[in-house]
Amino acid sequence: MVQTVYLILCILGTILPLSQFVPFIVERGLDINLFFQQLFANHISGFFGMDLFVTSLVLWLFVFWEGSRLGMKNLWIYIASNLLVGVSLGLPLFLLMRQRKLAEIAQKL
Repeated sequence: MVQTVYLILCILGTILPLSQFVPFIVERGLDINLFFQQLFANHISGFFGMDLFVTSLVLWLFVFWEGSRLGMKNLWIYIASNLLVGVSLGLPLFLLMRQRKLAEIAQKL
């Protein structure tokens, strides 16, 4: 059940952010300056931008600490997911694979 929820969140966490980002790329190309200008266009968008940066850092630390502790492999995939889509994909994907690893460990006991 938990794994199904994480999988659904991975799908939503990919589709919803990309539904906003892809039109930007199609209209403007990969204009990094414009991207950051719009991301910090006002205090509210800046709030979300800063929150995203901190949350991403927390995710990276969690992935490396928890993933290493459990002996998970290919931890870079979750960081890449975070960078390519966002925390909305990186976190549920890591939690899904972590849940699978925990089930694998429990089965061996």
